[in-house]
Amino acid sequence: MEELYNIPLSDIIKSFNLETIYLPTLPENINISCTRVSRPGLQMTGFYDYYEPARLQIIGKMEHSFLEKLPEEEKAVRLEDFFRSSPVGVIVTSSGAISDGVISLAEKYKVPLLRTADRTSEFMAALISYLNVQLGPRITRHGVLVEVYGEGILLLGDSGVGKSETAIELVKRGHRLIADDAVEIKKVSATTLVGRAPEIIRHYVELRGIGIVDVRRLFGMGSVKETEKIDLVIQLENWQEGKMYDRLGLESESMDILGIKVPMIVLPVSSGRNLSVVIEVAAMNNRQKRMGYNTAEEFNKRLMESMGAQH
Repeated sequence: MEELYNIPLSDIIKSFNLETIYLPTLPENINISCTRVSRPGLQMTGFYDYYEPARLQIIGKMEHSFLEKLPEEEKAVRLEDFFRSSPVGVIVTSSGAISDGVISLAEKYKVPLLRTADRTSEFMAALISYLNVQLGPRITRHGVLVEVYGEGILLLGDSGVGKSETAIELVKRGHRLIADDAVEIKKVSATTLVGRAPEIIRHYVELRGIGIVDVRRLFGMGSVKETEKIDLVIQLENWQEGKMYDRLGLESESMDILGIKVPMIVLPVSSGRNLSVVIEVAAMNNRQKRMGYNTAEEFNKRLMESMGAQH
């Protein structure tokens, strides 16, 4: 069963600079656990099938205008029914007017009531994106996450294979460290994974023989980054004599992480190999593939055409 996560309403209030109209308790004690939000237009007409009170409810100009056109008695009934349904929170957008009657209903049914000056569409888009990041499914993987030429590279492999040393070399070459040893991975959309380091080890790297080093202090603020999407997984493994490694790049492998397939390559490690340079090339090649150009396929096409011309 998928684990559910939550964040306090206080985080949302702070992140979006929301005006507090009424709170039944401290916002730190009000938990939000649903990534979806709703505009309760249908609820204002009395339709509550499929209604989810766990969603934050957004009241914009359309909902406000609809209510204002109703007779006073009917409007009072609709609002009473709505607040009686106990939504986890109601946010009025576009600095909309909030009557004393609405405030009284919020107090009566202990429903948090907030307001923002932002327009409805822009606010909803930003809020949904924020909730997806904060509440998305997550796992922790043993590995290293670095940003190389704008690509998020997740380095995996057995302990001692050289992940941390490679990360330091990449940082020296101008790239950025996100996480060493443990990578917290969140699914923030149907196609996107974002990784970060646990707070206690953020910006630190363990180098055997030296110990823990603070990358930010040694190499500067430009050498680290808080979060990064995961574009490519590189599995480091010690070179195995006799094993057939892909030499053309025609084989496409992927790793399933939280239901998302991420491109993956297996990179053999041996003495004399400059892993940082190879990873830089892998990052650029991966970006090139995403932009629609596959060097291996183009080379294979030329090879087939050349062989055909000889016959």
